[in-house]
Amino acid sequence: MKVVVIGGTGHIGTYLVPRLIEGGCDVVCVSRGTGRPYREPGIWREVYRVELDRQTEEAEGRFGERIASFDADAVIDLICFDPKNARSLVEALRGRVGHFLLCGTIWVHGHSTVVPTTEAESRRPFGEYGIKKAAIEEYLLLEYRRNGFPATVLHPGHIVGPGWMPLNPQGNFNPGVFERLAHGEELPLPNLGMETVHHVHADDVAQAFIRALDRRTASVGESFHAVSAAALTLRGYAERMARWFGREANIRCLPWDEFRNAVREEDASATWDHIAHSPNCSIEKARREIGYAPRYTSIEAVIESVDWLAANGKVSIPYRVLT
Repeated sequence: MKVVVIGGTGHIGTYLVPRLIEGGCDVVCVSRGTGRPYREPGIWREVYRVELDRQTEEAEGRFGERIASFDADAVIDLICFDPKNARSLVEALRGRVGHFLLCGTIWVHGHSTVVPTTEAESRRPFGEYGIKKAAIEEYLLLEYRRNGFPATVLHPGHIVGPGWMPLNPQGNFNPGVFERLAHGEELPLPNLGMETVHHVHADDVAQAFIRALDRRTASVGESFHAVSAAALTLRGYAERMARWFGREANIRCLPWDEFRNAVREEDASATWDHIAHSPNCSIEKARREIGYAPRYTSIEAVIESVDWLAANGKVSIPYRVLT
């Protein structure tokens, strides 16, 4: 099978491309060429790499045709964020590809209502990212129902893994949160700390794409969550990370207005975005239909990320070897 991976040197692609090669696929990795995979085993020598600036190619109306010209059996788009770009790619691939898979986001759901949230729940996204991803999902699944376009959408949670700063127990990306927990310092949390976050290791997202490819009949025309088996509350997340550092969490829960004034403005903004969503998503459909079985729990995935950050001097915490 020949597979084109758009955005293949990013965090998901770092794990997905080697999985495809190991599975016997011929892989065309399309990227801007400005970055390297987070991990690059020798198997990457078997990958055909193509440098394309998607923004420029889209503006000039060439991107879809460039992708179609590879005559692939499947195309995996990891970086489509605009419904217009999704439409132009579908038009170029129509009748020329056997399977099209797109990376969405669990933020298509908006705020959680019934939890764990299933893929069948109605979409009420807010914020540009969630709104656009939901529009792309709606368009692709409608194209399947109306015209038989072979689309599958996978919705990851908060992606983590070595090389990336994970979403922390405050619901933002300030590395100082992990440092506070590691040193036993007081950590403010918003409200009662009961809002949720739902992580996933990048390799488990890659696994979900492989499963969807392997079970094409079950996955075409469908969307699936690609998250760990269970979400974490902010408080539970902080307590478990503190224990990993050999500490007891020193948590202070603050009403939102007090919390917002206790942290940096950019951290408060990120926290609000995440707690307003408070995702908690089911993977039962993905387990049942495509055999998705995440290797990592949320906390295991985060620990692997933090372990890498500590080993590489990205956070100032007592270094521990992950066992």
